[in-house]
Amino acid sequence: MNIYQENILDHYHNPRNFGSLSDNSNALSLENPSCGDSLTLSLSVEKNSITNIAFTGSGCALSIASASLLTEYAKGKSIEELTKLSKSAMVSLLGIEVGPARIKCALLAWEALQKILHNFSEKNL
Repeated sequence: MNIYQENILDHYHNPRNFGSLSDNSNALSLENPSCGDSLTLSLSVEKNSITNIAFTGSGCALSIASASLLTEYAKGKSIEELTKLSKSAMVSLLGIEVGPARIKCALLAWEALQKILHNFSEKNL
């Protein structure tokens, strides 16, 4: 097993930022029916930066590890910076090749984040 696979398993078995935030005004739930993944992502924003971010849910190792890695990456970043985070940049956080059958798993948390940020930006124009 290579170091990247070990990292995925570590984030799956010990997800970072797993739990709920008390203020869930910036939260979104998504599902990946093809794999059975279910995820709720929530974040706190102050001065256009992510001050706290957490997720709950269940799913395959790739979806949970992806959410864990994304929450670590996003904390402290600006909304502007995170809205520019591409799908390929998200996959590169995983450090492994992700085939077409697993890409929805790898991008579920990213999709939730992008939708939350879009909704937040629209509310605060």
